[in-house]
Amino acid sequence: MTFEELQLDPRLLQGIRDMGFTALTPVQEKTLVHSLAGTDVAVQSQTGTGKTAAFLITIFQRQLAVAAAWRRALIVAPTRELAVQIEEEARNIGRHLNVRTGCFYGGVGYNRQEAALKRGVDIMVGTPGRLLDLEQKGTLSMKGIGFLVIDEADRLFDMGFLPDIRRILRRVPAVEYRQTMLFSATLSGPVLGIAREHMNNPERVAITPEKITVDAVNQELYHVGSQEKVSLLLGILKRDRPRSVLIFTNMKRDAERLSRRLAANGHENEFLTGDLAQSKRQQVIDDFKSGKEKIVVATDVAARGLHIEDLDMVVNYDVPNESESYVHRIGRTARAGKSGKAVTLSCEKYAQNLDGIQELIHGRIPVIFPEDDLFLPDQSRHLTFHDRREHGDRGGHGRGGRPGAGRPHGGRPRPGGPRMRSGGPRPRSRH
Repeated sequence: MTFEELQLDPRLLQGIRDMGFTALTPVQEKTLVHSLAGTDVAVQSQTGTGKTAAFLITIFQRQLAVAAAWRRALIVAPTRELAVQIEEEARNIGRHLNVRTGCFYGGVGYNRQEAALKRGVDIMVGTPGRLLDLEQKGTLSMKGIGFLVIDEADRLFDMGFLPDIRRILRRVPAVEYRQTMLFSATLSGPVLGIAREHMNNPERVAITPEKITVDAVNQELYHVGSQEKVSLLLGILKRDRPRSVLIFTNMKRDAERLSRRLAANGHENEFLTGDLAQSKRQQVIDDFKSGKEKIVVATDVAARGLHIEDLDMVVNYDVPNESESYVHRIGRTARAGKSGKAVTLSCEKYAQNLDGIQELIHGRIPVIFPEDDLFLPDQSRHLTFHDRREHGDRGGHGRGGRPGAGRPHGGRPRPGGPRMRSGGPRPRSRH
């Protein structure tokens, strides 16, 4: 199905064409048939499936068609990065419309955001805490909201925002006076509870995870001891030479330390964690999206909403603790019908998470048995890295990536000879 078949306003259709969109994705086709008619929708869909465009097109088209008093929209997102991404897409799709957008998130001052509200905003995108802060200060009004979007609801709840979401729902108009669209990777109990209590007979739309992960993404699984993960990662980067790679760790401190270990091995990169200042985080994202930075190490929360066109590779340096996170992570490559690669390094610490992931995607991740020459010498093996946050440094290591705080630790290098994984001998390649 094409966007021309939806009978959209010509100005909106032109913005969609400018974005290069022609055919609808499955989530767009299944959602828009209901949402363009004004029906509430509860949509199960992962990132990278076109869901953002689905709710933005709904809002724009219906804003143009309904009374002016019912035009304002509120979009709630779990992270500032995702909020910025949504606002950027709204500006692009709505470039030919007389619609004003604003983005509201914490970590920055209030002045610019309050000034935007005074000028008037038709579409407000923001994180729960900042939206409620501005509402409490009296600079943001939730009255007259005709469209409410709760994006990545499961992540909002995982991050502890359920009480804030309920506060927002009490402040916006009642369900009969607004259209509500909810999007979530999983329609879990809490998510469905919100749908039952605060939506008007929503239509449920489900896009199954296995159709997202298996078809377009070339997945590889390596079983490796934790002490040799960096060596194997270095070999994979040398072998595949990705133009862009996003590397995920499960913990903030591990993201920073891996970033600095990669830098010590000659791979310029940056890291993204929730502890970085907002200006630094946005700089890293902008550099990555523009191609200036080719490698970024991140945690799930910090990378939420980070959408990169033509991302070559995703590396699960740690097998994620939550099965759904695997789908989120690898879905950042192979976007818009393009191919991509997802590499997972399974060590003894996180190997137990594989069963849940493979059950979720209804398939086995292909296992690769690496030859010895895929393990490259790790120049950071004998360095100790202190957490920069302990010393008040909230920035990255910058380009050039010297480990700075690294120093040789006590003890002699282990003698030569065959390397062993912590879990026993590494399997040989099968021929």
